[in-house]
Amino acid sequence: MNKRNFPFDKMNYLLLAVGFIIIVIGFLLMAGPGSTETHFEPDIFSFRRIKLAPTVCFFGFIFIIYAIMRKPKK
Repeated sequence: MNKRNFPFDKMNYLLLAVGFIIIVIGFLLMAGPGSTETHFEPDIFSFRRIKLAPTVCFFGFIFIIYAIMRKPKK
């Protein structure tokens, strides 16, 4: 049986999925109530929304780049 040469193997797709989940978690950490014209929400400047969530998203994108660049074992 002739085996096809795919650019990614199962591990690449698994790493892509994990990276995507990390990015979704980062965006969920950014979510929350916003300020309106009549009410100021000080939580928009919290550590979680300003520093933690973008850092988690950044590591998710780095993880996806690694998953794409990883060479499958032959």
